[in-house]
Amino acid sequence: MFRKYSIILAAAAMSVSGSISGHSTAKAAEIKYTEETLENGLHVIYHVDKSAPVVSCVLHYRVGSRDENPELTGFAHFFEHLMFEATDDIERAKIPEYINAIGGNLNAHTSFDETVYKFTVPSNEIKLPLWIESSRMRRLQVESIGVETQRGVVKEERSNRYDNQPYGTMLEKMMNGLFAGGNYSWTPIGSAQHIDNAKIKEFQEFYNNFYQPNNGTLVLAGDFNINDAKQYVREYFGNYPKAPEPVRSEFIMKPLKGETRATVYDKKAQLPALFIGYRAPQLGSKDHYAMELLTTVMAAGESSRMYRELVDEEQLAVQTSFIPLALEKSGAALIVGIPSPGNDPEKLEEEIDDLIEEVIEKGITDAELEKVKNITIMDKAQSNRNVLEKAMSLARYQSYYGDPSLINTEINNYLSVTKDDIKKVAKKYFGAKDRVVLTYLPGEEKE
Repeated sequence: MFRKYSIILAAAAMSVSGSISGHSTAKAAEIKYTEETLENGLHVIYHVDKSAPVVSCVLHYRVGSRDENPELTGFAHFFEHLMFEATDDIERAKIPEYINAIGGNLNAHTSFDETVYKFTVPSNEIKLPLWIESSRMRRLQVESIGVETQRGVVKEERSNRYDNQPYGTMLEKMMNGLFAGGNYSWTPIGSAQHIDNAKIKEFQEFYNNFYQPNNGTLVLAGDFNINDAKQYVREYFGNYPKAPEPVRSEFIMKPLKGETRATVYDKKAQLPALFIGYRAPQLGSKDHYAMELLTTVMAAGESSRMYRELVDEEQLAVQTSFIPLALEKSGAALIVGIPSPGNDPEKLEEEIDDLIEEVIEKGITDAELEKVKNITIMDKAQSNRNVLEKAMSLARYQSYYGDPSLINTEINNYLSVTKDDIKKVAKKYFGAKDRVVLTYLPGEEKE
């Protein structure tokens, strides 16, 4: 009965049975790859995997909502949609049709820091996604028909996923509180009003600024001949000139001091909800790895501290989550609690604060540390069996760190985390209670 209250952001619960002993010396099979940078600046990574006759193609652009003009938000996400419209070579709405016709699949996503396009196709169709990506990289038709079509699509998405969902405004309010006045203070969905009012010229300027070969990383992973693949990449992308480096908004992140609280009345919600947000470490930092393990201890699976104590034993909540949002320049940690009927958010908040204080004062146990490292090993091993996941990882490591070899070595950063590291991270980020607390209540605000 409570499935509808699962928050979109909530990470899937992970559980592990048994133990993986000796993980400090465990070594997975190395993922081998070749990389090159074309003269126009496009960085290309090739990973050959003959285990299945498929190829995944990922094009990672270094542009997210944080790169937008605060008065023109939602542009990065808008282009995620517009890139499936017409190009000089491809008729409107034909891209999904071409991919579906060969039994492939396609998708895309936008975040605060990136926009990523991804295809998986039969290996004998490797040239199709390359042709599509090449065409829309520099020959997208940014004109009235496509723009007006996607204005409606994006507004409908916002309406369905945010405005008309229980607690749908949470992330916008949370990020605006945690990063007020800075580039992370708005979410990728952006403002419907900004998209409504934006001019074609402004969309064209955004496209020409960010959708350039030297602002992207292209990855091919799967069953292909590497010499043939390099020839195809040069054929489709090599003729584009190198563009100037993209002009980006100055990144601003103001200090967060003290606690901000708000009560939100939500006619769509049937149960109250509690959301507590903290700043968290930036991607790739030592604290980032300790924080990820800490959030797993707190909320991953039915043996986690929050589920065991708040849901199972005390029955104060029907759902709890502790979600790390990994951002390139900072980070956020969001705690979610849906009180069970008859319980109020204030009591749930007190109990959550007590659990956090316990970690700050006492840390975690040896068994908990062993468990979360086992979970991490299994999670990474599982993702590295899938060619699309490998392609996305290689692109991400190149884009954020300039080092795709992290696909083989990043696991060591998790395994090197100690109990003391986790205790220090808990105190550093949660101890001062510099945070945002949002309480959602069903119904309309009473006068």
